[in-house]
Amino acid sequence: MSWLMEYQELEIIRKMRAEVMSRKDVTGENLFLSWGYPTAVILFLEFLALIVWHENWCTWLWVGIPLFGAPLMAYFLKKDYERTRRRTLDENVILVMWIFIGGISAVGSVSIGLAGLFEQCYCAYQGLLIGIGCFMTGIILKFRPKTICGIIASLLSIVPLFLQGDLWPWQLFVASLIAVVGLIIPGHLFKQFVRNYYETI
Repeated sequence: MSWLMEYQELEIIRKMRAEVMSRKDVTGENLFLSWGYPTAVILFLEFLALIVWHENWCTWLWVGIPLFGAPLMAYFLKKDYERTRRRTLDENVILVMWIFIGGISAVGSVSIGLAGLFEQCYCAYQGLLIGIGCFMTGIILKFRPKTICGIIASLLSIVPLFLQGDLWPWQLFVASLIAVVGLIIPGHLFKQFVRNYYETI
């Protein structure tokens, strides 16, 4: 009799697990945009400021990216969690990966600036991080547009290395373009995918 009860309990657990696994709540559709727009806009403004004023302080405008991006990310994460009350393993992996990329981006940027190498490699460094993050997110979510945009952004990150000397402010223009290709475009495509998904269920 006890074995029958154990079997029934295991069957209930199995069904509950299958029900949870079958839920296809898709979240995080705004995270790329919450970082993409601040990155693209601030880097473009930094480019314009350097073209107009030619002042070294302009190179530190990038600090505004996390000041806008982090609160937006926190807001959308809270909103998503309130809606689904759970996060999948994929979502947690992507979240931790982007937090790590953001941290490395900030530490690397400060280090590059203090080392006096900002003009040489900052934009290439940032562009490569964005490209790799976008590529890996696309692989994990099995969302091909993000993977493709990640590849394009990574390839674009090479361009700033050839814009040195008097041309270096144009690196910021390329970095802004990388944010558009690697964050904003796939962000909007994924948001449309999520919208279409919920319309079909």
